[in-house]
Amino acid sequence: MSIGDIIFQAISDIWYLVLGVSSGSFPRRLTAAEEAECLARLQGGDASARAELIEHNLRLAAHICSKYTTGACSADDMLSIGTIGLIKAVDTFSPERGSRFSSYASRCIEKATHT
Repeated sequence: MSIGDIIFQAISDIWYLVLGVSSGSFPRRLTAAEEAECLARLQGGDASARAELIEHNLRLAAHICSKYTTGACSADDMLSIGTIGLIKAVDTFSPERGSRFSSYASRCIEKATHT
């Protein structure tokens, strides 16, 4: 993947997040079968599977971050931090460990919000 592709993907992810937050809606949660298929594609190097996992788990990030939003940090800032945790979860998740992606992602998002 070239640097141009990486930059384009990052801008696309951010733009999607901004549109989802401003409209108040997020994509529906993936079914277990859809999630397993995305994870298999991701292990095969499919960048669209990575984006799909991130997009369809933004609701999880928003839910977790809403618990930690305070006056010192706005909801948008917390969601940005939580999204970074979600991206790290997508990049480091290993299905062989036996846990569900949402469980692993929840922990990564919470960890990001506490640092």
